[in-house]
Amino acid sequence: MPPEAKTFPTTDDLLKTLLDSPPPPPQVREIGRLAEVGDGVAVVTGLARAMSDEVLLFASGGRGIVFDLEPGRLGVVLLCPSENLTPGENVHRTGQVISVPVGPALLGRVVNALGDPLDGYGPIAADTLRSIETEAPGILQRSAVMRPLATGVKAIDAAVAIGLGQRELIVGDRQTGKTSIAVDTILNQKNSGVICIYCAIGQRGDAVAKVIGAIRDGGMMDRTVILFAGDEDAPGLAYIAPYGAMAMAEDLAARGEDVLIVFDDLTHHAQSYRELSLLLRRPPGREAFPGDIFYVHARLLERAGQFGAAVGGGSITALPVVETQAENLSAYIPTNLISITDGQIYLSPRLVRRNQFPAVDLGVSVSRVGGKAQARAFREVAGNLRVTLSQFEELEEFARFGTRLDPATRARLARGAAVRAALLQPERDPIAACEQLAVLLGAMEGFLDGLTEPKAMAAMRAIRERIRHDDHGLAALIAENRSLDDETRAAVVGAARVAVGAEGAADGTNA
Repeated sequence: MPPEAKTFPTTDDLLKTLLDSPPPPPQVREIGRLAEVGDGVAVVTGLARAMSDEVLLFASGGRGIVFDLEPGRLGVVLLCPSENLTPGENVHRTGQVISVPVGPALLGRVVNALGDPLDGYGPIAADTLRSIETEAPGILQRSAVMRPLATGVKAIDAAVAIGLGQRELIVGDRQTGKTSIAVDTILNQKNSGVICIYCAIGQRGDAVAKVIGAIRDGGMMDRTVILFAGDEDAPGLAYIAPYGAMAMAEDLAARGEDVLIVFDDLTHHAQSYRELSLLLRRPPGREAFPGDIFYVHARLLERAGQFGAAVGGGSITALPVVETQAENLSAYIPTNLISITDGQIYLSPRLVRRNQFPAVDLGVSVSRVGGKAQARAFREVAGNLRVTLSQFEELEEFARFGTRLDPATRARLARGAAVRAALLQPERDPIAACEQLAVLLGAMEGFLDGLTEPKAMAAMRAIRERIRHDDHGLAALIAENRSLDDETRAAVVGAARVAVGAEGAADGTNA
């Protein structure tokens, strides 16, 4: 039998089906017009229902954020080069705020302020987006800061301790080692389990490349996210960069992780915000900054902290960096950030000129929380370190007048110089807590008295090497937050004495 012939619907049948089917729902789209384009900003008309911080999409493919809401016009911060836009082109609402990809897939990657990859390793397999602007957790969702964050820097861990969940400001003039302190802190988390985020704001590309190289050489790249908004990018990207980095940190903290986030630096962030505000004709205030500059940084740093189990139990430790000019700590942005954060680490150019690195000025540096998180052994050994150095410096200033000094005063000067030398530390060499304690104990016992700086550095290396092979239970004592008992103290002091003596015998000197 021949196969049955296929029947096809006629034109009349198709028309009848279309006419009988329900009509599609109406789609309402607001379309605005790009009126003006400036350097990093734009003015849009025709979008009367747009919301603050909403993302707008330009016909040429660029994006912008609604910054100012005025009758008949919108001030927009551009997230794309101004050269790509043409006045008169259409602008569409998205109904969304700016979001970034979050999650463990970002670890080991270098991204821009929007979360797009910059390292050439292909797209990021992150299936979750998170708004860069979220409300900070309330008081009942937080816990006390009780756990230490070891930086690996003796001057900080001993005298200006930082706790997990703390906001500690790093402040100082240019070329005083602010970024170096932050990078060394990241490298010291190699064995701690802390995840790190380095947010570079307005930095040069070669400077950020050095930081990436140091983190990669230190073996921390696989647990670090680098977010980079360069000095040649649109100022809008520099403005949103720290909020995007904080959103990434919040997602990890909600998973129960401890996160360290470095903002390098908020001076450039404030300058980019001032630039955008002035271009959009916002009223300037002190130093030409807009009146809400304090709120801009407060709402960012308030999102850090130690969180309770109800919100994941993780923590976000923030290390914002701010630059001063001519040691002027009373400038507008530094004073704002000092009042927001839980303490500051001040790096003094005077100590840089004396070749004292890290140049941490313990007379100005303070931690308002870290003392509660500091290990008991550190408090017992270095509790009076700040007072000892302060008295030594006053005595040293007096001794410069050429006054004859009695033997006891000369001995105090030698001990103070030894303790100050014990705080010397090269960059990219974070030190374990047990090694730090051994070096400080050796200095306070007088094993470094009268040594020149090269010999003191060699003696400290010898102490670290001996403690690294046999710490006499010091590492476990610190980890369990127990007091330094007499037996352990005597064993560590004896090991330091042997190490310094062996080092002195090796170079032909009597240590």
